[in-house]
Amino acid sequence: MAVTDEAIEKIKGMIVSGALRPGDRLPRESELAAELGLSRNSLREAVRALSLIRILDVRQGDGTYVTSLDPQLLLEAIGFVVDFHRDDTVLEFLAVRRVLEPAATAMASGRITDEELDSLDAQLAALGPEPSVEALVAADLEFHREIVRHCGNTVLCSLLDGLSGPTTRARVWRGLTQEDAVSRTLHEHRAILSALRDRDAEAARSWATVHIASVEMWLKSAL
Repeated sequence: MAVTDEAIEKIKGMIVSGALRPGDRLPRESELAAELGLSRNSLREAVRALSLIRILDVRQGDGTYVTSLDPQLLLEAIGFVVDFHRDDTVLEFLAVRRVLEPAATAMASGRITDEELDSLDAQLAALGPEPSVEALVAADLEFHREIVRHCGNTVLCSLLDGLSGPTTRARVWRGLTQEDAVSRTLHEHRAILSALRDRDAEAARSWATVHIASVEMWLKSAL
């Protein structure tokens, strides 16, 4: 493993130094191994590891390339990592969401269009006053994803998209066990939309905080 780590660091060094740039094809395996003073096996393991986190793209029959290194692409690896979370870490994911998502919602207030807000309003109306928990949670994920998409920061958007998965189970659990969870969620969504329509960044931030904190507080009491 230490040898593989060394190989990873050497490839990383080539990318950071600019010797390999986004879109570049890596030299042939035998040539690169000799250049870096590595065995072909350790180089192969390093390439496999770096491809998993979207640093390298292995194209069968064509070679290995440096990816675009776009933040959205690289941050997809977060989604892979957080899939392995334990139930007792859900509160930590919610706490991170509570810090980041209200900020993203406030940032979106000056960028999201009236037409896009109308679309979100229509989606809420289509749910009706008593949607199923599954329908509500699916709509909740899409509601926040759509708002955050307009925050103007692709890194923040990707981070939040990767963090949303681990809290889904908590939201379903809350919907099934807390008496007013459905009506409260709908009310908070409408309040967020109203603040966005008013272009009131601080009100949007506050309602997004209330919305996430309500799930967080319920989960603390339930655990």
